[in-house]
Amino acid sequence: MQRLGLIGGTGLDSFGDAVKTHDVDGLYGQPSARLAEYHIGQTQVFFLPRHGEHHETPPHAVNYRANIDAFRQLNVEGIVAVNAVGGISNPHQPGTLSLPDQLIDYTWGREHTFSMAAGDELRHIEFAGPFDGRVRLGLLGAAASAGITMTDGGCVAVSQGPRLETAAEIKKFKQDGCGLVGMTSMPEAALAREAGLDYACLCIIANWAAGLEEEPVTMAAIEATLDRAMIKVRKLLGQFFKEFSNDH
Repeated sequence: MQRLGLIGGTGLDSFGDAVKTHDVDGLYGQPSARLAEYHIGQTQVFFLPRHGEHHETPPHAVNYRANIDAFRQLNVEGIVAVNAVGGISNPHQPGTLSLPDQLIDYTWGREHTFSMAAGDELRHIEFAGPFDGRVRLGLLGAAASAGITMTDGGCVAVSQGPRLETAAEIKKFKQDGCGLVGMTSMPEAALAREAGLDYACLCIIANWAAGLEEEPVTMAAIEATLDRAMIKVRKLLGQFFKEFSNDH
């Protein structure tokens, strides 16, 4: 069977009844939670809620190194990362799905590489296309097969969190060329590249970013939008995992 990882973000803290769960420990500590295993078609899917089983870990405190290392230990070929984000510009409107192809990292202080100490293997990874690979192409194909509209392309501004951004920050991100803003794509994407894992980011646009609407952003509105969009996300993922096993 093919093996893939699935990282759930806000709105996707569980993925159904698992075949079994895996406790994975490594050099970098404990991952966010036990990894749940599912069999979809001929694909073994290992699911990890990025923020923990009860959504207890904020974006800046996630042990991204332990999470990616856990997938590496389970010998997955690639990872689908689901991220709830804010929309900065069209076509990234609330309730829609986007598959970005670029990012700009505005985070700080995170353990962003496996090469943190003297003696660690130093790898200067090629990162021009942070989400390029078979997983991303497979998600595009699955969306077409399932009749799900999804924006192909876009640049994610990765902010530090956990607070939401100021209107001035959003204006700067837009000037920098970003159409989306989230808090968790980095260092996750770079660590996956270091680990040799194909990685794609599936974004759910939960709200317009700060300053783009008259009303302030509220968590209640974000959660309501995510609940509605998650139906499409689950359908897309189911189609993708089935097609992935058929195509490889």
